[in-house]
Amino acid sequence: MSKSHHVPDRVKKTTLPSGLRVLTEEIESVRSLSVGIWIKTGSRHEKEEQAGITHFLEHMLFKGTESRSSYDIALSMESVGGYLNAFTSSEFTCYFARCLDTKLDAALDVLSDMVLHPTFPEEELEKEKKVVLEEMKMYKDNPEDYIFEEFNSLVFKGHPLGRPIIGHEHTVNSFKRGNLYDYMNDRYQPDNLIIAVAGNTNHDEVVKQVEKLFANQKTGASTVVETPVVSYKPDRKELTRPIEQTHYILGRRSLPSDHEDRYKLLLANTVLGGGMSSRLHQHIREQYGYCYAIQSFNQGYSDSGLFGIYVGTDKDYLDHVRELVMKELEALRNEPVSDKELTEAKAQLKGKMLLAQENMSNRMMRLAKSEIYYNRYIPLDELVENIDAVMADDIIDFSQSFFTEDQISETRLMPEAAETSA
Repeated sequence: MSKSHHVPDRVKKTTLPSGLRVLTEEIESVRSLSVGIWIKTGSRHEKEEQAGITHFLEHMLFKGTESRSSYDIALSMESVGGYLNAFTSSEFTCYFARCLDTKLDAALDVLSDMVLHPTFPEEELEKEKKVVLEEMKMYKDNPEDYIFEEFNSLVFKGHPLGRPIIGHEHTVNSFKRGNLYDYMNDRYQPDNLIIAVAGNTNHDEVVKQVEKLFANQKTGASTVVETPVVSYKPDRKELTRPIEQTHYILGRRSLPSDHEDRYKLLLANTVLGGGMSSRLHQHIREQYGYCYAIQSFNQGYSDSGLFGIYVGTDKDYLDHVRELVMKELEALRNEPVSDKELTEAKAQLKGKMLLAQENMSNRMMRLAKSEIYYNRYIPLDELVENIDAVMADDIIDFSQSFFTEDQISETRLMPEAAETSA
């Protein structure tokens, strides 16, 4: 692993006395901004009876504040050509806006208002429960979403990481206004907040506005429940649905976000299933025509991760597809990736990272995620150097211990057997 590099002058960080962190990346060549308020709390930090409350709270913060209705919140950015949105993950929540660089005040004002002064109207609470339950049904009706959720629950069985971020029907139905306020008081404290801004902005101006907007925030120490990951035991699960295609994932627990081998896995994953030129796509879809969609994926968490290979195929092809996938994993363990393939995989990764920098929202999210997972900004040249440092022998060494069949878990979502008439 290479040494860390100098942080570019355009990237700045200020920690306020309250513990709230302000991160900015100043890009003078654009006319836009992306502003995000990040809270270091996600679904993995919920107790069992709270399952889904982080996501539900994210929905409810759009339903009105002491001075704005839900319509006012929606209009605040749309009326000036921008947009407002939010998302919840296993380990953090983000509320963000994208707007013209002249609308920084408006974006920070509405986002801070949502986070600091929500009212959770009772009638909106009950309506939003219905909305979230419909969202649950939407995921369950989509076989690809459903199998990913089931695979995740298999690999992280017995741990909050294995629960759906959206929660369960019975837990969502149980939430009351008091639960939301209690949860916010526990988690939405300044020491647990990050404000990130990327685009044509000025760091000192952002800090000044944040200090003013958050001056009266009630402070206290955030209480985040950390549940260590349980030991991993490979397992199998088969489900049936009234569907036409078989959906299949095989994979395993993966590496934490800051693991020293993460760049080896990044390149192995790219070679294996990182696009149309990848081995899985070429050898299973192109060579045999066994599937339309096939890909590998990797997700790093603070203390663990999730790796898998997804394929949608006909039930009659499934065993052969599994055999071909296992051969690809065996090849990574035993045969060096060619110089040409490795060079192309590195170019693909570096190209994707550089292209992502064209988007201010991507820059803003990279600022915050770097802070959350590494407690520092990781410059692009450091990422590029670490990618370039991985050699073919490194991938073999890593693959021999990582892509082993005895560590593989599998989830199959099969078509229900057709009923036969008497």
